[in-house]
Amino acid sequence: MNSLKLPENAVLIPIDMQRAFDAVPWPPRWNGRVDENGLTVLAAWRAAKRPIIHVRHDSIKEGSTLHPEQPGNAFRPGFGPMGGESLVTKSVNAAFIGTDLDLRLRRLGADTVVMFGISTDMCVSTSVRVAANLGYRVFLVEDACDCFDVADGAGGVIAAREIHRAHVATLRAEFADVVTTGELLSALGAIKAA
Repeated sequence: MNSLKLPENAVLIPIDMQRAFDAVPWPPRWNGRVDENGLTVLAAWRAAKRPIIHVRHDSIKEGSTLHPEQPGNAFRPGFGPMGGESLVTKSVNAAFIGTDLDLRLRRLGADTVVMFGISTDMCVSTSVRVAANLGYRVFLVEDACDCFDVADGAGGVIAAREIHRAHVATLRAEFADVVTTGELLSALGAIKAA
């Protein structure tokens, strides 16, 4: 996508960029640049003075590493809200279910959202799909997403990179414009001529 144009009312929504995903019981992930790319997107978005609504998963399951009483619930370094940035907490996959995210976006006059986070196939995908179903135009920053190896139910494992690739393809086909960190930075005017 060479000429990505973002509306002035687009809102950035980082999803579940939390510490729990670096430790057991979570399986291996594939994207070693997820933090770097996510932080780059956040920095450029902040520099452009555009609105951000952070999403954090507060599990209600006892013993979950994402439970609010567990250290894994905390944001990964650099990913928490700064200044007046908003925070929405959820307890299911979709950031819109049981939260006021839709209301916050409507109050901002937003019709476009830009999403990234962990994990591509679960909370990110579900949130992208619901956003699209609610009528938002959605941009997915695919190289600022990550996911996990998944058991296939037949004794094998589907590699995280393949899970990511399949879900991004499905989202691109129906629900979102898929972009890279570089494309988003270009759209924000954050890349200086080399």
